[in-house]
Amino acid sequence: MRQHISFSELKIWSECAFKHKLMYIDQVKNFLGNEHTAFGTAMHHVCEVMLTEDTKQDYDELFNVKFLEELTQLKNKNVQLKSKLVNDMRGHSKNIISYILPEVKKYFGKFSVVSVEEELFEDLDECDLKFKGFIDLVIKTQDGKYHIIDWKTCSWGWDSKRKADRITSYQLTLYKHFFAKKHDLDASNIETHFALLKRTAKTNNVEIFKITSGAKKTKNALNLLNQSVYNIKNSRHVKNRLSCTAGYGCEFYKTKHCR
Repeated sequence: MRQHISFSELKIWSECAFKHKLMYIDQVKNFLGNEHTAFGTAMHHVCEVMLTEDTKQDYDELFNVKFLEELTQLKNKNVQLKSKLVNDMRGHSKNIISYILPEVKKYFGKFSVVSVEEELFEDLDECDLKFKGFIDLVIKTQDGKYHIIDWKTCSWGWDSKRKADRITSYQLTLYKHFFAKKHDLDASNIETHFALLKRTAKTNNVEIFKITSGAKKTKNALNLLNQSVYNIKNSRHVKNRLSCTAGYGCEFYKTKHCR
């Protein structure tokens, strides 16, 4: 029996309800990860340690150990890896790591760390499910405001269209709403930000920018979340053919699972 829904699940459902069925109900797992997911996991690990531990570490070595661990797990699943890309990524990590903490301090000023990888598991008002998520980083600045930060690894960065994408921004909108609910905080005292960790950018390898979420946007995000739950519970798994080849495409496109 379903007990929760996450933002990543909501995002898949918004792309294609049938793809959601394959992944979350039928448990068909075509995508096992790749070099990019390994890089992202390793970089998130470095950010977590860097923001929470007082002692200075060799963060390049910390990245390499975690990256190798993730790559080994992929190899054990028979995922074919591109050796050149893997080697390039080891170099790319150096372009990011040295800028993370200076950029956070420059952007926010003096702050204290509230939590890293904080779990959300909060009741949905419209049904008996919970919203599940993990917030990468929460800090508190001297003005008393809380700041929710989500690290995103990418190549050269996001264009204006990606930064303004409605569904992408809903991740932080929902995190803000349920973080406030969990801690009984005034949502107006919480701000949200994406932090881009850019592998191939020649400058500005760490870019932090704010995502605003007022009452109307929060209502729209919650409406979409409740709409997804209603349709999933009622087994409405309509294919969205427009998403088959859009963006990065669908891993189920023209497979035995979806023809």
